[in-house]
Amino acid sequence: MTNSLTEVRESLAVDDLYWRENYEAITEDDAFLRRIVETSDLPALMVALAAVTRDFSLLSEDLRPPQPLADIIGTPHGGMSPETQSKARELAFEALKQVRDQNLTSVGTLTEEQAADILNWITNEANPEYHPMLMHEMALVEGKSGKPDWNFAEVAGGREFEVAVIGSGVSGMAASYRLKQAGIPHTVFEKGHTVGGTWWKNTYPGVRLDTPNYAYSFSFAQRDDWPQQFSQGHEIYKYTCEVAERGGLMDHLQFNTEVTKAEYDAGTGLWSVATVRDGVPEVRQFNAVITAVGQLDRPKYPDVAGREDFAGIQMHSAEWDNSIDVTGKRVAIIGTGASAYQIVPAIVDQVSSLTVIQRSSPWMLPTKGYYDDMPESVQWLVRKLPHYGQWLRLWQHWLGVEGRQHTTVAEPGWDKPGSVSAVNERVRQTLTEMLAEQYHDRPDLLAKVTPDYIVGGKRMLRDNGVWAQSLKKPQTALVTEGMERMVPEGIITKDGVLHEVDMIIYATGFQASEFLEPLKFTGLNGADLHEYWGGDAKAFAGVTVPNFPNLFMVTGPNTGHVVNGSLYSMIEYGVEYILEALRLVLQENLKALDLKQEVLDEFVEEIDAANATKAWGHPSVQTWYKNKFGRVSQIWPFPVVDFWKITREVQTDHYNKLA
Repeated sequence: MTNSLTEVRESLAVDDLYWRENYEAITEDDAFLRRIVETSDLPALMVALAAVTRDFSLLSEDLRPPQPLADIIGTPHGGMSPETQSKARELAFEALKQVRDQNLTSVGTLTEEQAADILNWITNEANPEYHPMLMHEMALVEGKSGKPDWNFAEVAGGREFEVAVIGSGVSGMAASYRLKQAGIPHTVFEKGHTVGGTWWKNTYPGVRLDTPNYAYSFSFAQRDDWPQQFSQGHEIYKYTCEVAERGGLMDHLQFNTEVTKAEYDAGTGLWSVATVRDGVPEVRQFNAVITAVGQLDRPKYPDVAGREDFAGIQMHSAEWDNSIDVTGKRVAIIGTGASAYQIVPAIVDQVSSLTVIQRSSPWMLPTKGYYDDMPESVQWLVRKLPHYGQWLRLWQHWLGVEGRQHTTVAEPGWDKPGSVSAVNERVRQTLTEMLAEQYHDRPDLLAKVTPDYIVGGKRMLRDNGVWAQSLKKPQTALVTEGMERMVPEGIITKDGVLHEVDMIIYATGFQASEFLEPLKFTGLNGADLHEYWGGDAKAFAGVTVPNFPNLFMVTGPNTGHVVNGSLYSMIEYGVEYILEALRLVLQENLKALDLKQEVLDEFVEEIDAANATKAWGHPSVQTWYKNKFGRVSQIWPFPVVDFWKITREVQTDHYNKLA
């Protein structure tokens, strides 16, 4: 992208790299418009029409979507009754005709009052404490995004200052974008050859999202023409490349460069960052370091004897070799988590035999349209109705803010085995009945696929029926006896059976709890970060750690989510906290900020207490959310709005100011 185009984008009041000034004119007849209205999700449509026509009477109190809590799947149209839907459709049809007849092909920004009216309607007057957080996602409200309201040149006073960012996945891209907006000099080190992190590394068959695509995007890059609700991996990778180009990030990126260690010098207040680029070592000094390496980066392999003895092909799902053809091969896949759940249906009809090695069966969330293309009505509306895709994104984002978290909260005094509350038990029974229906003709499989752990203890997978179909195929065997060892011919399970295979696929996850390994960080007085953690990673707001001044993390400890929230929100809120910390360092002419130990201790105590009240924190649940000490080090257990609040302001009394 040319510099001139980048400058034009930066000058826009709207903080959205996919912003369009004009949309296609509507030329279709009334019958077509009625069909669009009849097949569209009403809440997003009504808001989009109100914003374009400026007729906010469309958002009347009697049309508000009531949004009953979703135990399993949400109700269509936010729970609107048939009568309400009928009235809303008639109003939407008339408004859509107005858009056509008046040739309305653009939309202007909203006042805060107009935005508040929309949020009152779309949230059914939920607690207004959510409104500032939701306005952050509304690109039409000028000045309410995460864009820094300050500039480096004005604050730094001529001081030389540079930031190192480690990694160019979605976390690193968010950090670079906000740093660039603030004018802060920075370099992004990426050990690979391109941006995108997870989405360029994972190319296994069937790879795709398991969260709705519109909500899985940056607030500052609200793409609206997603081809599917749950896009395939290559589509997300394409998006990350577009964001890097449109956002002007490429000039800050240094590819094929692996950071090996970083050491803080208390005298100079600088971090010495050691890298290796194309085999050549280099050391550079930076005033601050932001790690954005992600948690799902280092593959994890099963602890089973004889792995090196197997004579066939072996590969991890995250290190897929696309030159290898699985056709006609006898394949074993180890694991039944998210990646296995996608790989198995993608290859089952190509292989001669498929042995699925299961340790625990996943709970599954019914999602009939998981593989479907985006409905025709959505595809048409994002072209013809100004800003519709962004309102659909906001609606989906809002529905996921707290999502199904209520189903995972432990009820005091609840003692029924297998669940933590009445609602949790209700969900368990419903999902168990659905499994019984899917496997009514295979009781042998039903016994194996029915999970024995608490619903919500682990991330649920999307179920559109293909997993059951794959397991029922004659060439598939579901093995639950556990692995004893591997031999040249294949896998011997604990029942003594040899499963002869030509290829083993490890869908065994990542070393997620081993934060920032194998990077080495040395802080004040020679403190080693990994020795300080001792295998139990902790950070205030998932961002910062005592004795490591100006070292900041994106998606650090306890910033993950299970049944609510958005990865992108957690990333962006954390980045905005980091930018505020850097502003304070510059404004007060400090060397660095260093978190106080008592602040971290109090924070972790609250986090641990909250996680203990959730399904994933139950003592009976074994999950990668817990580290080797059994502590939940991955998950944010509070409402998302709490993370929003904690990242809005850097409380200076939380830190020692290093001058």
